[in-house]
Amino acid sequence: MASPKTIALDAMGGDHGPEVVIPGAALSLERHPALSFIFFGDERRINAALDQHSALKAKSRVVHTSNVVAMHDKPSQALRRGKGSSMWLALEAVKLGEAHAAVSAGNTGALMAMAKLILRPIAGIERPALAALWPTVRSECIVLDVGANVGATARKLSELALMGAAMARAIFHIEKPTVGLLNVGVEDVKGVEEVRVAHAWLKAAADLPFDYKGFVEGDQIGHGAADVVVVEGFAGNIALKTAEGTARQIGVYLKGAMASSLLTKFGALLARGGFRVLKAKMDPRRLNGGTFLGLKGIAVKSHGGTDAFGFASAVDLAY
Repeated sequence: MASPKTIALDAMGGDHGPEVVIPGAALSLERHPALSFIFFGDERRINAALDQHSALKAKSRVVHTSNVVAMHDKPSQALRRGKGSSMWLALEAVKLGEAHAAVSAGNTGALMAMAKLILRPIAGIERPALAALWPTVRSECIVLDVGANVGATARKLSELALMGAAMARAIFHIEKPTVGLLNVGVEDVKGVEEVRVAHAWLKAAADLPFDYKGFVEGDQIGHGAADVVVVEGFAGNIALKTAEGTARQIGVYLKGAMASSLLTKFGALLARGGFRVLKAKMDPRRLNGGTFLGLKGIAVKSHGGTDAFGFASAVDLAY
């Protein structure tokens, strides 16, 4: 039997607030009945949404606050004005041991700044990294950093390898995950200096808790070349959003092609089962949610514009 877990939710985060957070939590509860929730935010709006989900309401507690971190707030502004906000209180619940993890669809920079301040980095880690699950032809892999930090030293890249491998052991249940370093080529002389130095360190290191595979190119991520792919945050965020956009682009192309003539419409009707499987595999919402690694507590960032299905995926990841 699964052990009970409590998730603290920033009910006001994202583009839609409780109207997405609540049904998303309800979907996750259906999959994980051992869950319970603490919702932080506007009590009136939260309770109005909870009234539509009786099973969820029975396993939830609501903590009211009128203070909300805006999506456009700078991290420095969020830290000055955000104490007592729905985001702050969700993270604080993890620190105080009231919840096992916090999930927010709110401002990414603000969430990282608050998570670092409230949950604190573990010993030896300067800044948390944002790790995302990435679909591959085999199953999934972990890519980090996907936007928490711009730029990275060789030491930071090595830290990312260690943190990503730890997450892979927890999520994929692999004793010794494979790790690759994203680069513009697989030869040792390719790439910027910090990437080459990190590569040399990892290649020469003994007794690593993972199997270092060397350089990985962008087109190899989706092939499942490694369980963990390490990259600095600027390139990682671009890679992530490019992949999401490409998935949507292919979906539009397929839809247009299948509706181009009577014959293709008939073919689409016959192949609709296969198209459903393809659509599900390419749906970015299925793997929505990035984890801030390197903190003394679990914080998950959901995409701000996602729907209930996508938010449920972020809650599933936290669980």
